[in-house]
Amino acid sequence: MSKATFYLLPNAAQQPSAEQLQLLACQLAGQHYAKGEWLYIHCEDLAQAHGIDELLWQFEPSAFVPHNLKGEGPAAGAPVEIGFDKLGPNQRRPILINLANEAPAFAVNFGRIIDFVAGDEQHKALARDRYRQYRNLGVTLSTQDLATQPLNFV
Repeated sequence: MSKATFYLLPNAAQQPSAEQLQLLACQLAGQHYAKGEWLYIHCEDLAQAHGIDELLWQFEPSAFVPHNLKGEGPAAGAPVEIGFDKLGPNQRRPILINLANEAPAFAVNFGRIIDFVAGDEQHKALARDRYRQYRNLGVTLSTQDLATQPLNFV
């Protein structure tokens, strides 16, 4: 059964920008890659997918995360695949990082789903919708408040 964790972003005076959220997703991708875990980053659209691709290229050489946009790269794919269509990854992967506004129907094909809740009302409403969508897909749900339980990228 799939399990989803919603990371609640700290409710600071300055809300996280789209770039900050994308950077967090890339850092998580790097963390999972370092553990030998392959994953798929699902984006809202092509522009966001290209943004994630560019951010991953900007990591230090010692922290490089092999990745490719869906349909590009080696036939077997890279450890991190980035896409935005409704079909999902080209091959099975255990982890999904969702940056799209909706929960993809293919999310149930992943053992672990990572999603985010930003502090502003518009993004909270979208996250609530995704939460309901995952629940309707039979996904086990949990949350982690990053203000009280920050992620450790060491």
